[in-house]
Amino acid sequence: MSSTSKPSARLRIRAGRTELEVALDDTPTVAALLEALPFESSARTWGEEVYFDAPISVDLEPHARQIVEPGTVCFWVEGSALALPFGPTPISTDGRPKLASRCNVLGRVLGDARALANVRAGDKVRVEAA
Repeated sequence: MSSTSKPSARLRIRAGRTELEVALDDTPTVAALLEALPFESSARTWGEEVYFDAPISVDLEPHARQIVEPGTVCFWVEGSALALPFGPTPISTDGRPKLASRCNVLGRVLGDARALANVRAGDKVRVEAA
């Protein structure tokens, strides 16, 4: 098995008037997320991160990280939420997104993750297979 996971699926995320497609890796959290599709939630923001509740409960995976690159699709186990960082958060120290705690890494936003800057707290979010 190679060190880079091959994308297993894609999601479409609509948040307010912003629409993104994400490529997902093959992980236990992704499998649980795909089983829960489609679902709706409400956006929350934290610095340059959009996050929202997802109807799954999983354990922290071995490769979970707290500091990620912009556009990384993460699952915040402690908050049962998808986290989509696109820039620094309030606790970032070097310009990269630093999540509230270690999160499972699920994949990447395709295209420009900065489009998430248009999402506002309270915007309706819909997550479905792409």
